[in-house]
Order: sequence, then structure tokens, then C-alpha cells
Amino acid sequence: MKVITRAIYILCLTAACSIGAWAQENQSYFLHTVEKGQSLYSISSMYGVSQADIIKLNPGSDDKIYIGHKLRIPRKADEGQQGTFHTIAAGETLYRLTVTYNVSAKAICDANPGLSADNFRIGQVIRIPSADTQSTAQQAAATTAPQSGIQPPVESRCREMHKVKRRETVYSISRLYGITEEELLAANPELEGKTKIKRGKMLCIPYPAAKTMQPTHQQSIPSDRELFSENTPKSQRFKTIKAAVILPFLDAPQESARMVEYYEGFLMAVDSLKRKGTSIDVYAYNANADKNSINTLLAKQEMKEMDIIFGPAYQQHIEPLADFAKDNGIRMVIPFSSKDNTVFQNASIYQINTPQSYLYSEVYDHFVRQFPNANVIFIEASQGAREKAEFIKGLKEELRNRSIPTTSLKEDVTAESLKAVLANGRPNVFIPTSGSNLVLLKLLPQLTVVVRELPESNIHLFGYPEWQTYTNDHLEAFFELDTYFYSSFYTNNLLPAAVNFTKNYRKWYGKDMDERYPKYGMLGFDTGYYFLKGLADYGTDFEKNMQRMQLIPIQTGFKFQRVNNWGGFINKKVFFVHFTKNYELVKLDFD
Repeated sequence: MKVITRAIYILCLTAACSIGAWAQENQSYFLHTVEKGQSLYSISSMYGVSQADIIKLNPGSDDKIYIGHKLRIPRKADEGQQGTFHTIAAGETLYRLTVTYNVSAKAICDANPGLSADNFRIGQVIRIPSADTQSTAQQAAATTAPQSGIQPPVESRCREMHKVKRRETVYSISRLYGITEEELLAANPELEGKTKIKRGKMLCIPYPAAKTMQPTHQQSIPSDRELFSENTPKSQRFKTIKAAVILPFLDAPQESARMVEYYEGFLMAVDSLKRKGTSIDVYAYNANADKNSINTLLAKQEMKEMDIIFGPAYQQHIEPLADFAKDNGIRMVIPFSSKDNTVFQNASIYQINTPQSYLYSEVYDHFVRQFPNANVIFIEASQGAREKAEFIKGLKEELRNRSIPTTSLKEDVTAESLKAVLANGRPNVFIPTSGSNLVLLKLLPQLTVVVRELPESNIHLFGYPEWQTYTNDHLEAFFELDTYFYSSFYTNNLLPAAVNFTKNYRKWYGKDMDERYPKYGMLGFDTGYYFLKGLADYGTDFEKNMQRMQLIPIQTGFKFQRVNNWGGFINKKVFFVHFTKNYELVKLDFD
């Protein structure tokens, strides 16, 4: 009997040690569920950890991750000081998280502007801010206590601290926390008699007087919807929108010419909106390649009063400008770069140029919707293939997952070899593995021979955004080969909107836009009009209403999606441009 008891004891001890080890391991990482378009780079950028550390916890993830894949994300050593990340588990509520982490619902909502009662669900990762503001409030209260004698523990008179945002008043802040103006003034006597509160000032938010007077009793636990409703900032309208444009207007001639053209198109958008009654003040600033030039601009007091910033152009300016925008509650539109990762941790950012992994994911989806029963033939290029290697790798994997057959041929292929891989009863889609014009020059004559000899064959050519610059060289062949290419920027110069804009631009500035892809004048107009009209129509509720905006841009597509609950927005709009056999040019919109 003693032997059995000892064995059971050893088993229990072993189990307890195993559970303890699991709990300790679980505290060293959290779970992230991979979503469409995410890559190891974007995921590591979201959490501020290295790709190598993610791979270490998830062997094989460097080779492949997929939608729904649960990755272990290592926690950083200083995570407690900067807040932490939490994966919502079954049964958890917003109220329960406030108790678990000892932070207010408002603090969690402020740290996760993309979080709502509708998407608060199992598997979502959210940022939990540190409790520094509460400890600060307790320290402030403690310093007012008498210093002589032994004192009992001091209970803070502040339930939390509030950082003042632009346009906030004593009235709006008191309503936000459900207290009276008198209570707020009593806790912050330095505000007495002031009509404006300096942005960034920390205010003590006292407990409502009713709570201190009434006896304690069990209160009902608020629902997620109630807490989100109470802690969501109230909508405000803009009387006059203040917009800053920060670009290298006076730098190298070629770079400056593009930036000036962008700004010229932007001013045309401003003029169009002003004619409809929108009040807009535009501030233009030159920022050259020197990294310090941006710091000089940000030192200007007027910059803190901006509602939205467009720019910059240089990569080295993005991080300091993004930090400034975040600290001052200013929206920031990045019109050009697609390789910056600040959007993954900064809710103020709107990135126009789609990051590669998200762009490719959209293209794959559109491709299989357009050609669900295709026979795909890849033309393996000897030059320029490295640039498209990730795109081709991902597309082949997507086609394999969808059981769509593929074949590969060399770029020096003959017409007879092309005929041999055709499939009857299926669309035959030819895709070069390079966007180079040299590859097209080799392939197009052979494909044209096949189409003319087999007029009943169902043949298509599929390619890349840069093919827009080759259109004049290959227009006839593109139509004959029923060609498609994908792009986030496209305009048909024969359509009325493009014709009218080009004519007005020439009238305004006495010149034509440069022939480049994309056209910067149209890009400036589209981005300016989209954001300024959105702010004019919806005020601070712009983000909630982006999907309702019924705009038809001249060149740039807009389909913004927040990258995570605490980050900014990326533009996921992609078109397919189709040169039909009937000599029609069609822009396919898949939304």
C-alpha cells in the first residue's frame, strides 16, 4: 500500500512539474493566427521581434506559413514596461481583461483603435498597455500625504490619468468619464479659469462623488458592448481641415519634378472640394534628403495643429514623422513607399502603396476567381526573374492548392512547343516569370503565331504592372492575345475622367504630366480628394465610414484595411486590366 501511495505521489509531482513548465513556457510566448496576406516579415514587424526568433519557436515557418496557421510569438524582455500582447481566449471579456491586467477599459480601447465589440473574439491579439498611468496617479496622491509620523496606506484619489488630446475641453473630458465638470476641476485645480487645456497634459480623473458617498454593493458586470460604447471617443466634425504636405520640392531635379507634379494634382483636389463648400488650409513644407530636415519641420508649433499629413518621400523621414503623428493624434498618409513597416505598429498611418505580401495575396485570389478552370503555363525567363520570384512561388503554391494544372517552358520556346501544352476545354494562361520587356519581345511573336494558327484556342497572356509602360510597343499583340495584367494604379487615357483631368491640368499649369507609371499628378489628386473628402464628410468617424465612400478615382484604387488592432491601414486595392480580343480595354474591379 505504501508503494502504491509513493508511486501516486511521484506521478502527481511529475505532473505538477510538467504543468508548471508548460505555464512558464506559455508565459514566454503568445499565439498569433496567420491572416490573409501576412508574411513572417509583417508579423515580426507587428510585434517588434525578429523573424529568426519566430522561426526558432516555429520550425519550418521560414519555408511556409498559411492562413489559419497558429504561430508562437516570443515575448520581449521589456514587454512589461511597454505593455504586453494578449491572445483572447474562450470566455474572456473586456471587463475580465481589465481585472486581469489592472488597467481600465478606456486604456485598452485607446491602445487598440481597431478593436470593437463586433471583432472581440477568440484568437484576436490585442495590445495591453502598461499600468504606468495608474501607478503615476497613486504616486501623485502619495506625495500630498503628511510626511511626519506613520501613515496608513494612501488610496489614490485618481482612478486613472488622462492625456489631453487636441480640441478636448473640461466639458468633453468630464462627459467622457461620467463625472461632473466640478469634480474634474476639484481634482485638477490648475485648470480653474482656463478656457483651453494644453495638449499632452496629464489630468487626474477622480472617482465620481456618488461612488465615494454610497455604500459599497455588488454591481452588475458590464458587457463588452457597454464598455466599448462608454470608451469610444465621440465623433467630431472639422470646421476647417488643416493639411500638411511634406515632400522634397527643392531636391534633385528629377525627384523634385515628380513631387511638384504630385502637389499640383493635390491642389486641384483641394480646389474641387473648396468649390463644394469644404474649408481646407494647406501647408506645404520642403524636406530634403537630410534626415535632420524633418526634425526642423516638426519643431514648428503649427505642425501640432494639423489634422492630416501627406508625405514624406524619403524612407529615413517616415519613422520620426510617424512618431510625431501618433503622439499628436494626426493622420499620416504615405503616398509612395511600400517597404516601410511603421504601419504595423502605428494606428495613425495610411499606406497607399500595398506591401508586397498583401498585394500578391489579392492578386492570387483575383486570378483563381477569373480563371478557376485554367491550364497555366509559366514561361521561365533567364533575365529579371529574381524580382518576380516571390510572386511566382506564391502563385504556383496557390494554384497547386486549388488543383489548377501548371506547366513550365523555357523562354526560347517555339510555336510548336506552345501548341503541345495547350489543353482543350480550358483557358490556357501564359505567364512569364519576369516583367522584362525583353521577355515579351521573345514570347509575343511565338504566341501570336499559335493564336493565328489555332483561332479557336482559348489563349490568354497574364503579366505585371510595368507592362503599362510597354503598351504603346505591344498594343496590337496585347489585344490579339487577350492580355491581362494586375495593378494598383491604372487609368484609361481615353475615358472622360482622365481626359478632363489631363485637360484641366494643362490649363492650370501650362504643361502636360510626365509620361510615367503612375502619373504623379493623378496620384496627388486621388489621394488628396479621397482623404480630405472623407474627413469633411465624416469627421473623426472617417475610419468607421471608409467602406461607405462612393468615389471613382482617376487612377488610384482605394480599399483600406487595418493591419491589426493597434496598427494602421494598408491599401489592398488591385485591378486586372484586360485587353480583349474585341479591342476593348477593361478595368476589372473585383469588389
